[in-house]
Amino acid sequence: MINLELVIALTGASGVIYGIQLLKVLRDSKVKTHLIISDPAKVIIKHELKLDVKEIERFANFVYNPSDLTAPIASGSYKVNGMVIVPCSMKTLSAIVSGYADNLIVRAADCMLKEKRPLILVPRETPLSIIHLRNLVKAAEAGAIIIPAMPGFYHRPKTIEDLVNFVVGKILDMLGIQHDLYRRWRGK
Repeated sequence: MINLELVIALTGASGVIYGIQLLKVLRDSKVKTHLIISDPAKVIIKHELKLDVKEIERFANFVYNPSDLTAPIASGSYKVNGMVIVPCSMKTLSAIVSGYADNLIVRAADCMLKEKRPLILVPRETPLSIIHLRNLVKAAEAGAIIIPAMPGFYHRPKTIEDLVNFVVGKILDMLGIQHDLYRRWRGK
């Protein structure tokens, strides 16, 4: 694996399983990860997966408190290859598009946009209001890549893991990281 370094953030939306699976795949691929888990995401991790946050933190190389605005990743001068916010809450999305960087997640995202590095947002909300849709468009116009957590079915998934791996695979595709998490469409 080429020498990659990514920021991964989990925010307070359903679907933390996507972020955790991404961390596992990146660890196995030898990608260096900087992890930020918001306080609402910690509550959702316990509720949806019955996991302790410490179990997830061990998949990352570096772990930061979301209020630590002195972390290296709070500066655009710290070189990373990109950032993924998965899942991305509508609150976080709103903060990003309005430039309200009052925590490390939003500040790191702001750095990605201003430094023209990949910022991937994986919204999990459904249905989407017109406010959510406009914020997603604003994020895309600012340079973010939007990957909704919407798995495909052409690869004939049989398990929840198959569905999760499809979305994680799409994230990896956008980062140029090789994987075999799902069977690609090859035509009939």
